[in-house]
Amino acid sequence: MLAWKYMACQFIVGKHMNGKLCIFFNLSKANQMAIRFLGQKVAKLHITPIQAMILGFLHDEDRITSSALGKKTELDSATLTGILDRLEVAGLVQRQVHPRDRRSIQIHLTEQGKEMGAGAAQAIAQANREFLASLSAEEQNTLMMLIGKLRDQLQE
Repeated sequence: MLAWKYMACQFIVGKHMNGKLCIFFNLSKANQMAIRFLGQKVAKLHITPIQAMILGFLHDEDRITSSALGKKTELDSATLTGILDRLEVAGLVQRQVHPRDRRSIQIHLTEQGKEMGAGAAQAIAQANREFLASLSAEEQNTLMMLIGKLRDQLQE
């Protein structure tokens, strides 16, 4: 334990770079692995991981405004617009003026989009289980809590 503290201290003061001790390196590599893993799981649907996530969110709550979808997905407007454009061209979603607020656009899953959304939600749930399978339930909860804590801290 003492050696670990020494190495971490050495890294923090900048005497050497060790990727194993750098949170940014480790989070980046974990993210790359996670996106690749999810990509393999949704490949059979012929959509990207981010498209699967958007369809999964819409599967859970269809007919949501684009601004509400942006908040749920934590995507900026330009990124979300591009993804929705591609999903619309693929015939999976439609944009419609909100019936009670002409300034808002609602996103609707088409019939094909509803099927794809259900498949995406299933694939994501299965990918979550498989990706975290090497961790106990307690470790999974701790991991999610710690990631949430970091995210909350950075959003302040």
